[in-house]
Amino acid sequence: MAQLTAERITFRCPPELAGVLPRPIPASHGLPDWFKALPPKVFCEHLNGDLLTIKKCPPVIDAMTYGFLMPLATDIKVENGEFAWDTGWPGGEFAKITRSPLGYHDPHQVAGTPFYDQDQFIIKFNNFWTIELPPGYSVLVMHPINRDELPFRTLCGLVDCDSYHDAFVQFPTRWVDPDFNGVLPKGTPMAQCIPIRRESWELRFEDIGEAEKQKVYGTSASVSNSTGVYREQFRSPKR
Repeated sequence: MAQLTAERITFRCPPELAGVLPRPIPASHGLPDWFKALPPKVFCEHLNGDLLTIKKCPPVIDAMTYGFLMPLATDIKVENGEFAWDTGWPGGEFAKITRSPLGYHDPHQVAGTPFYDQDQFIIKFNNFWTIELPPGYSVLVMHPINRDELPFRTLCGLVDCDSYHDAFVQFPTRWVDPDFNGVLPKGTPMAQCIPIRRESWELRFEDIGEAEKQKVYGTSASVSNSTGVYREQFRSPKR
């Protein structure tokens, strides 16, 4: 297996908030409790045997643990569709930019899209960390992968944080659970961010030839007849 090349991501926040804001974390450190509690196997009555759960699926694990998570800056109280917070943050030079953990986009900005609801704003989670990536890298911003239990859905975006690193990247979000009442806790992952190298790709199409066909049959049989084949023979390190 090829060795990973170590690259560096630099996060910066206003100095007066350095000891107050939760820090971005590697996604591998932010697995949800429901995933941690999953058993590796479950009994299937129809097959009269054990089946592996998604906890033992390397692609699922790799997706959920790749990149880094951006945490919610403070507790957000939600009651009957209204949002409230009290940060108690100190003032400072950067306070003139914003101190609100939430903003919004008018619904007309997404008219004609599946995100449109004339009676609902697009919420914007405000982020107080700048993100700097090495030259040639962008960051793919998305909803935390497989986190459907969260009452919101973060919209995807691609930001060139090798050059755009002197401003805060914000996270437009749809609120999808109108019945949610309670507190969205400080530190809740607002977005999962995956650094990617910018490259140009060319599509190529071929028939599966005789030699490749035998490889497909052999690999498929190995994966079907044994556990751990993908993990042991094909999986590459991600961190």
